[in-house]
Amino acid sequence: MKPYVVVVDGYHLQDGADRGFSSAFRARGVLPVTVMSTPEPLEKFVKKSTWHPDDFEAVHFYDGDFEALLKIVRSYDPIGVVAGNERGVELTAEIVEALFPERGNVRGSAAAQRDKGEMALALERAGVPGPKTLSTDDPAVAARWIEESGLAGRRLIIKPPASAGTDNVHLVEAGADWRGYFDAILGEVNGFDLRNDSVVVQEFLEGPEYIVDLYSVDGRHGLVDTCVYAKHDRGPRIGIYDVADFLGPDHPDVPVLAEYAMRAATAVGIRNGSTHAEVIVTRQGPRLVELAARYSGSCMMLSGSLATGDNQIQRTVRHLLDGAFTPGFVLEQQVRTLWLCADFAGPVHRMDILAAVRDLPTVHKMSVPADGKRVPMTNDVTTSLGWVIQGAAHWADIERDSARIRELERIWNARNIDIIGHDA
Repeated sequence: MKPYVVVVDGYHLQDGADRGFSSAFRARGVLPVTVMSTPEPLEKFVKKSTWHPDDFEAVHFYDGDFEALLKIVRSYDPIGVVAGNERGVELTAEIVEALFPERGNVRGSAAAQRDKGEMALALERAGVPGPKTLSTDDPAVAARWIEESGLAGRRLIIKPPASAGTDNVHLVEAGADWRGYFDAILGEVNGFDLRNDSVVVQEFLEGPEYIVDLYSVDGRHGLVDTCVYAKHDRGPRIGIYDVADFLGPDHPDVPVLAEYAMRAATAVGIRNGSTHAEVIVTRQGPRLVELAARYSGSCMMLSGSLATGDNQIQRTVRHLLDGAFTPGFVLEQQVRTLWLCADFAGPVHRMDILAAVRDLPTVHKMSVPADGKRVPMTNDVTTSLGWVIQGAAHWADIERDSARIRELERIWNARNIDIIGHDA
């Protein structure tokens, strides 16, 4: 009889035979089952075509009865329980603490791996430098803290405490009124179907932003990959992804970033599994934007495999089946992930314009919606139109094709906006 693995919130991309955890474990003879932390699949992930229940042997939905859920999970006698999405981080931790305490993270630490306010407090307790951060449901407390923290008249970030993918993250310019964003976020239901019971107010960090992905085994943190981000803003909505470029282990920033991210992971209690960290290098040194105890999202597992021949999903499989720990990585080629934006909301047309992207020499993979599908205007990574993965021996080739991709993206957006205007 084949063994089972349980994936909590089993959302994933489908790219040919690649089905995330599902295909990775099946390749090693392990049958995947998913437990969903919500009574039904989350709409935002269904719309992004990352909900594929047929890729699992069975699907179970959590109704709040934890003992009943544990009984279901135990019935599979699984080799492990892993988070397939950030929404499932805390439920995964609860199950692992009950069934596999020796393979879990620090007991009771999951909140600091999800909630940005708890995360900031954990960094402070551990002496890891981070941005000045407050999480509160009281705007009067926020106003007093801004004054006392020396942030009055400076740029601020206002965001939900437990969202992801730059969901509802706002930049408040120096001296501008932040209360409107605070009031709009407080009490709102976010993309994970969770109500924002507080609002995070944070100093704005200036400097280049990086992804640092780790995989940990028994408290040892291994570096999986490092990327430098480029993002753009849409009015006050910030952090809309443009590109993520993979860096080699010999890049001068990588050792500093790795050491800092590992300290941050330890501070929030991570001992086993994936960490996805976003770090800004300021004049004072690296500072954590946020991290999560799950693998890097969007198409980054595909990009990582192309860049390094490895990724956090593969390390998870090797850890659970072989007890393997990998301390670092090798960059096999230059790789860029490029995200596409829709400058409008509505059904898409003329996808043949973007189809030309696939013919560019450095393009390895691409995902865009089909003609006629309705899309939202891009304002975060979840609402991106699609993505392109480029790989080559030389950056000049990638940059050349990236310029052409952006040109086609502009042409495509202009054509669609014309069609919308004509139809109106």
